[in-house]
Amino acid sequence: MSLNEIDPTLPPSGEGCADCDAVGGWWVHLRRCAVCGEIGCCDTSPAQHATAHFRSSGHRYARSFEPGETWFWDYMAGDYVDGPPLAPPEARPLSQPSPGPAGRVPADWRLLIH
Repeated sequence: MSLNEIDPTLPPSGEGCADCDAVGGWWVHLRRCAVCGEIGCCDTSPAQHATAHFRSSGHRYARSFEPGETWFWDYMAGDYVDGPPLAPPEARPLSQPSPGPAGRVPADWRLLIH
């Protein structure tokens, strides 16, 4: 396995999942592509945009974009890996709730997750 695909200098693409934002969706947790910086929603989220990004781009490494979490995931190996520090910010803003974003999470969200 080679982690040289990871570009630690690229900042994240934003503070939330842009694909969810585009359609007024919401997410449970956020993941950051360690190759290009795109932020997507986790597999518990209804739309699972982070995994969709891996499938469409082939970018196999993602890192949690949640405060206090520094783990990396290798989609091809289906396992955790160690990765380098990434350009800041390392997580979504603490002011943004999880699930989020504020104002778009339905009251029955627990019934809608994977």
